[in-house]
Amino acid sequence: MRASLLILALATPLAAQEAPPQDAPASVIPWLSDSLRSPPGGPRPDEPQATPLTGSDISVMALGQTRRDAVGLLARSVTGLPADTFAGSTPERLADLITRQPADALPAMQDLVLMLLLAELDPPRAAADSDLLFFTRIDALLRFGALDQAQALLERAGATDRQAFKRWWDTSLLTGFDARACAAMTANPGVAPTLPARIFCLSRTGDWAAAMLSLDTGVALGVINEREEMLLAHFLDPELFEGEPPPIPPRPMTPLAFRLLDGIGETPSTASLPLAFAAADLRPTMGWKAQIEAAERLVRARALDPNRLLALYTERRPAASGGVWDRADAIQRLDAALLGGDPAAVAAALPSAFAEMLDAGLIVPFATLYGERLSRMPLSDPAAAELALRVGLLSPAAETVAQKANAATPRDRFAAAIALGDPPPAPPDALAAAIADGFTGAPPDKLTRLAAEARLGEALLEAALLLSDGAASDPQDITDALAFFRSVGLLDVARRTALQLMLT
Repeated sequence: MRASLLILALATPLAAQEAPPQDAPASVIPWLSDSLRSPPGGPRPDEPQATPLTGSDISVMALGQTRRDAVGLLARSVTGLPADTFAGSTPERLADLITRQPADALPAMQDLVLMLLLAELDPPRAAADSDLLFFTRIDALLRFGALDQAQALLERAGATDRQAFKRWWDTSLLTGFDARACAAMTANPGVAPTLPARIFCLSRTGDWAAAMLSLDTGVALGVINEREEMLLAHFLDPELFEGEPPPIPPRPMTPLAFRLLDGIGETPSTASLPLAFAAADLRPTMGWKAQIEAAERLVRARALDPNRLLALYTERRPAASGGVWDRADAIQRLDAALLGGDPAAVAAALPSAFAEMLDAGLIVPFATLYGERLSRMPLSDPAAAELALRVGLLSPAAETVAQKANAATPRDRFAAAIALGDPPPAPPDALAAAIADGFTGAPPDKLTRLAAEARLGEALLEAALLLSDGAASDPQDITDALAFFRSVGLLDVARRTALQLMLT
């Protein structure tokens, strides 16, 4: 009788908070995959309704209170962007442009977009939804695998409502801060994303009996479907399923499902999952190969410091060959040659390391790590010297490298002139001609008008999309984008973009 009363007491609030609409799917977990694949713009028609934290449906903001979409991690003194970069644009237009940014763009464009996502700027003046731009920025950071940045931005802005909390919750699961997320959920149960999330947190606090009872209640009420039930049951009582096959991973994968599978020793491979999941493979408990592969994906997307990848490459000697192991071996040989100060050994190791990193799409991070060091190495071998110059021109020290460069080919001379900011010489090919026009011609009227109307951020995002195909982009688009960057004072962005177009 007492147990029945307890189940009834639990069932009433659970049914009110968790039961989906009649036309909703049975599963209410898949948030992350939806946010990564769908443009933001409010709740989907099939999404369960959020439970309000107060009894009022009216949002109020005290005079002088900062809007959440004005919160950032990079001050204007760091970015150099004007305060009204977004002010004249509509959140809907900015959301569309941000959602369309590719995760495999030129590194210079990825850096530019990440800067816009993290910048502390005035919010758009015309905003029917004052949180649309903020959540678009968060979801883009997750799509690019920048979980630490997304988590920091959420915590700075405040994740006290359900829309913000579910993003912070999923991010915390993937970054390993689930205990802190569960503590926050316990303190404010109204923001709990789903009943399975509450069951997980009950288990994390050691209240296994309450977790099992909540699971049984959720199944009885139809709030938890069969696949969720099997996954939670395996997690809560693995001994009960000893000798049986593991539960089938859900599609799409969610951070909670990933964490539950990880907890029963069935950690899914992240290779085919959205980039946000790659952060889970950076844990020291994962295999060395998995850590390197995850770090490569994140470094390629500019979401992880290249030094983290270097530390993994040089952690131990590869025990096999091919793929990751060849890259690790090549980097170790070059690193040892540079540390030893042996020009002959550097000249012997550089071609292999360069080719491996170029094939892996990691040549710009490679240049960040080694470009300046290679420029100080006296290399008598012409082929090695040419590679060292190319790496140096792709590095943050490009201007210093170009000042000392003894460029032997028309292409290298053209690239060195770009790095120095000198008038470019005769372009050696069509791509160089488009770049030269970008440094000498006028910017496009459309983008210039946007910048003049306090819509600089919108114009920059438009320009980034012009270069979404890299060196295969339309020559006129390349010219327009570079000319616009130059016209608004982003000369360093224009130079780095031009060098990456030519040399990668």
